[in-house]
Amino acid sequence: MGRVRPVKIAGVGCYVPPAVLTNFDLEKMVDTSDAWILERTGIRERHIAAKEVSTSDLGREAALACLRSAGIPAREVDLVIVASASPDYAFPATACIIQESIGASKASAFDMEIGCTGFIYAMATGAQFVATGAYEKVLVIGAETLSRFVNWGDRATCCLFGDGAGAALLTPGEEGEGIIGFHLASDGSSKDLLKLPAGMAKMPASRETVEQGLHYMYMDGKAVFKFAVKTIDAAVRKVLEKCGKKPEDVDLLIPHQANLRIIDSACQRFDIPREKVMVNIEKYGNTSSASVPIALCEAVEEGRIKKGDLVVLVAFGAGLSYGSIAVVW
Repeated sequence: MGRVRPVKIAGVGCYVPPAVLTNFDLEKMVDTSDAWILERTGIRERHIAAKEVSTSDLGREAALACLRSAGIPAREVDLVIVASASPDYAFPATACIIQESIGASKASAFDMEIGCTGFIYAMATGAQFVATGAYEKVLVIGAETLSRFVNWGDRATCCLFGDGAGAALLTPGEEGEGIIGFHLASDGSSKDLLKLPAGMAKMPASRETVEQGLHYMYMDGKAVFKFAVKTIDAAVRKVLEKCGKKPEDVDLLIPHQANLRIIDSACQRFDIPREKVMVNIEKYGNTSSASVPIALCEAVEEGRIKKGDLVVLVAFGAGLSYGSIAVVW
């Protein structure tokens, strides 16, 4: 394969469905309030996909926006990786659907499923194909329609999640730029704290699973909160250590947008000031594997990242899993 090459992010893109569900809308659906949701999560609204819109539709739009920003035609893409906890089907892969829909005719494609950490894992995976010279252009997408798996009668979870997609294009870079390190980890002993119990091989769909509400997401919120605060801190420290960097070297931290209190608590642990943290949870809620790429896309669009900046992406999710990536822009 030859020597390992630098891998840069050549373009980013994102897309959210137009329909917005506000906290005030939720007040009419379940026993909650705007103040209660805002205080506990930092979320004001979230975007919800229409019935006829699927995860691949959102992913396609983000992918096309990404390719436009990079100035690269879809026919030049070598590989499409989609991270999603809400794929169109168990099979075929959502990546294959998007590959065809954007016209990436020569690209191979596959899905990755590791919950909200999916985009981090997919970026780390995609980077290896470029670094080794196996591929020149890898399109990584995080896309979700988690609203399809939310119990809209459960006030503890229905306010948290939204739909959307984000994408990044990985290509060879110059020395000293691009992805300079990553850290991936998981703790399978905590697998039952966040899951979608029914619908697959372990518990196939049946009348009983539907009647028992087992096709909705289950989350032990308090336990996941504790895990998240601890592991965001650990993931950031680990990737910086691998790169020979310190927290004060970080120009922008882009964390998974799950809960504002999680972000604030974690940042206090490694003393990164709030102005160096990208936060957009108030607009989108938790979009799972799409949250980090959407936040990255908005940070670029808002001019918060400039050439030479050290940017750290970090996420946690089902598995339980967590991971981080350090990028010199």
